[in-house]
Amino acid sequence: MFDAHLHYNAEDAVHSAPEAMIAQLQANRVLAAAVTGRPPEQVLQLHAQAPSLILPMLGVYRTPADKATWMNDVGLPKRVEQTLADGPWRAVGELHLFAEDRRSPVFLRIVELATSRGLPLLLHCDPAVIDTLFERVPEATVIWAHAGAYPYPPLLRDYLQRYPDLYIDLSVRDQRVAPDGQLDPQWELLLLEYSDRFMVGVDTYSTQRWHAYAEVVSQIRNWLDQLPEEVSGALAYRNAARLFGQSVDQFVMNF
Repeated sequence: MFDAHLHYNAEDAVHSAPEAMIAQLQANRVLAAAVTGRPPEQVLQLHAQAPSLILPMLGVYRTPADKATWMNDVGLPKRVEQTLADGPWRAVGELHLFAEDRRSPVFLRIVELATSRGLPLLLHCDPAVIDTLFERVPEATVIWAHAGAYPYPPLLRDYLQRYPDLYIDLSVRDQRVAPDGQLDPQWELLLLEYSDRFMVGVDTYSTQRWHAYAEVVSQIRNWLDQLPEEVSGALAYRNAARLFGQSVDQFVMNF
């Protein structure tokens, strides 16, 4: 599996050293993982331990409070620009943003910075943000975290049709995709139609979520196994590998 949505924050490091986190991912047969951190440089500790396994995403939050205010920090784009120039970053995010702030100059500048470097953005947002982003920066590549704020198959189908560079991360939506472990028919049809646009992830938004990592991975693999093999393989690792510019063959060989 390629886990497309993980967090390794300062509070996680208090409980588990980078070596332990890497061992946990390897024990769960994770081929690669896109990981963000708070503060941003936190994830570099993981990357240093396993650079072929950990693909660092540049987070922009220094403290938990920044999650609600970052879009008003006029100095943030400059810091992001400087940090992107200095590190091995493979994406930007996770950015939390909702409709009332969708025209934030800070947000739009960060979108421009990521896009100019060919980096996808991981966004936790509602549909209005997606519309505004592609209106202003149509060449952007976006990963819509958790299938968006309104994770309904008809809405997602509409947005996937509108925006060819929109991808969807299904982290924390396993009970919607497969209630009680059984793949929902509407979701199954959507995943079959757009099998090249979805990715899976655990989203370790808390230290407790890291403790439940193996259980969540098992749940994801359970509903993936209900899809045709070609589709389940695309969702499990091939789509994310392609988006992050990694060779699937090299992953499998290394693993």
